[in-house]
Amino acid sequence: MAARTLRIVALGDSVTAGEPGFRSPLESPPDGAGDPESQYGFWMSKAHPDWVVLNRGVSGERSDQILKRFERDVLREAPDYVIILAGVNDIYQGLPASFVQENLDAMYDRAADSGVRVVAATILPYNSASAGESGAIRKVNRWIEGTARHRGLAFCDVHRAVADPASYDRLASTIDGDHPDVAGYRAMGEVLASAIDAHARAEGPG
Repeated sequence: MAARTLRIVALGDSVTAGEPGFRSPLESPPDGAGDPESQYGFWMSKAHPDWVVLNRGVSGERSDQILKRFERDVLREAPDYVIILAGVNDIYQGLPASFVQENLDAMYDRAADSGVRVVAATILPYNSASAGESGAIRKVNRWIEGTARHRGLAFCDVHRAVADPASYDRLASTIDGDHPDVAGYRAMGEVLASAIDAHARAEGPG
């Protein structure tokens, strides 16, 4: 079977942008700046040269801020898929899990209404998180998984891909304690590519 060309928007905050090693094209126009391997989209494109993966990450943004640019950064690009990875900054700023869930649900709705397939991605851990913050991340992630199953969305547990097996609330490999290093971004890119592959195969040709 011939490879299927897909157009994919990677939407999110600093973990999508590629911090600390890379600044996204939105942050450093027109092509971004830094080590391109420090972004999960790079590794998705490496696995699938036939895919176009657009980095639309902005460091420090909460889920409500990401939602506000959904039309500009997702719908105007008319992608086949959007990877939605948001919420860690909300939790870091002390906002409740319900706040993240409402904004994610709104993004899922906007995508569905426009015929864009969603990859619902879990929130990553960060090493300075308090027990309460880590608990909130786990709560939102359970909601993301359940919502993806209920709505028929593609689901990807990127949290598990980068978490320390000995301490699930910490990153396995990191430079600054808050973001994955290149190895972590590679792991994210590989599991995200696999999730899209599986979802696209299940849907069949088209």
